[in-house]
Amino acid sequence: MVSRSIPRQLAGLVLALGLAAAQAESLPEKQTVTTPSPAGPYRVYVSDIAINHMVDGRLHVIDVDTARYVGVIPSAFAGQSVLSPDRKEIYVSTTYYSRLSRGTRTEVIDIWDSVTLAHKGEIAIPDRRAQALNYKGLITVSADGRWLFVQNATPASTVSVIDLRQRRLASEIATSGCWLALPVQSAPQRFATLCGDGTIETVTLDEAGALKARTRSEPFFDADVDPVFVHSETIGDRYFFVSYLGQVHEVDLSQDKPKALGRWPLVQGADAKKGWRPGGYQLFAVHAASGRLYVAMHPNGAEGSHKNPAAEIWAFDIATHKRIGRMPGHNAIALAAVQGTGPRLVALDGATMGLVLIDAGAKPRVISRMDAIADSATQLELQ
Repeated sequence: MVSRSIPRQLAGLVLALGLAAAQAESLPEKQTVTTPSPAGPYRVYVSDIAINHMVDGRLHVIDVDTARYVGVIPSAFAGQSVLSPDRKEIYVSTTYYSRLSRGTRTEVIDIWDSVTLAHKGEIAIPDRRAQALNYKGLITVSADGRWLFVQNATPASTVSVIDLRQRRLASEIATSGCWLALPVQSAPQRFATLCGDGTIETVTLDEAGALKARTRSEPFFDADVDPVFVHSETIGDRYFFVSYLGQVHEVDLSQDKPKALGRWPLVQGADAKKGWRPGGYQLFAVHAASGRLYVAMHPNGAEGSHKNPAAEIWAFDIATHKRIGRMPGHNAIALAAVQGTGPRLVALDGATMGLVLIDAGAKPRVISRMDAIADSATQLELQ
């Protein structure tokens, strides 16, 4: 007869292993801190207003080339973020309430290290900043890194000017009827703001950061007939805006008085009959080296479709105003162009809240994809 009992030696081994496992489970977990790898051109900062829990917004840090989640920076209630010109610091304008969703309101600029993602400090600002969906232009930095501009809304429109050298508020400038603070690359003491009467205004600061002068352009769009999206892109001092009906407007900010350089259409002929229109939030991107503009487009456009995700992404040659390509849209609601490489795009998929890295050259293809990285993101910034 064969015995089915466990030999004493084996039973002792099983008991010893069980006791060791129990002891291991009871030991406290050791926490470690890992410094992120050096940021390259494919690092993406994804602003996530987190609509379902807006007191706890996030700035997701992603390496889209390797589809790797690098880290997260808290942006609190409707935080807006921007990188410094040297890409070493991240500035987040945000709101904290003493009871999380109520109580005393505190407004600050949080300063974060873009290498370690560690918090470096904060600057107190007036409790009037725009608690708005994430858009470029609501917080920006002058080309020399001296001034930080923060859009306010009470609902009166003003811009807070923060001195980043002295880490303090320098001034608050009224910008009635206008919105955004758009830095002028060749004149760090100047920013522009887009106005509801179809003009653009430049504001010049003195050395202390106070208002020195302001000048308005002639009207270059009709807000009642064909308004422009608030998103803009630049090549040097040339700013590009796109209208709801698909006109590209170019504005020169190199002089004291802004000058409209003209406009050209995205949609013509058979595509116009099919109702193709631009749509999204950060709906177009410019690749400076190749002189290309990429825009998120959808067919059957109508009143209210201006936030629709992309059915296609169209590529244009800025110099000739000609469309040179069209590619799948990936439900894009935000686009950013990777500079310093061949034309490559990062698209934010509005359906999956994922990032798609696209080779946008002669034969467009998807290089990598990473889904479900955010709750409700609308804005991308590249390292």
